[in-house]
Amino acid sequence: MAVSLDAVKKLREMSGAPMMECKKALDEANGDLEQAFTVLRKRGQATAAKKASRAATEGLVGSYIHAGGKIGVLVEVNCESDFVARNAEFQQLVHDLAMQICATDPRFIRREDVGPEVLDREREVLRAQTAESGKPEEVVSKIVEGRLRKFFEENCLYEQHFIKDSTGNVTIGELINSRIAKFGENILVRRFSRFKVGESVGAAEADEGSN
Repeated sequence: MAVSLDAVKKLREMSGAPMMECKKALDEANGDLEQAFTVLRKRGQATAAKKASRAATEGLVGSYIHAGGKIGVLVEVNCESDFVARNAEFQQLVHDLAMQICATDPRFIRREDVGPEVLDREREVLRAQTAESGKPEEVVSKIVEGRLRKFFEENCLYEQHFIKDSTGNVTIGELINSRIAKFGENILVRRFSRFKVGESVGAAEADEGSN
């Protein structure tokens, strides 16, 4: 079926992918927007995996101050070239990430940054809470793992749902992957600090062994 220009434009707004990539995805999905969006997300993830080992030493430090000046965020987002760092869309990404951190207060950047001692403690707490239900052990284990996934979604920036996405389908990791696919460069959040009046500084930094 013929894909309309309006559909291509809408998919571009949803994904941030180039027009030609949007058209290809819509052709592959027979014009279905949601399915085409899934195709682009999968391609973005594949592109990100290929580029993850490449050094990203350029980028920007972005900031966001919440209304009233009570909460502020600094975030360093890296890319491979100054050309991309000066791109308006990359700058918007940095701003959006700072806003996300301000709103959701993540403790970690990626799930890989969560130390084993934190995971063990969280599992122990979740298991103790669930065991009181009297359910069989195998059921308790499944419930604990499900709640642990929720822990990652709430506490790891890349696992969180993007607050500006009205569909609720796009995670921060997928948002970054879509920009990796668009710019053809590795992009990653290196570190951030979140300041709230009257509280200690909340900071996170990527494990040097992961990108």
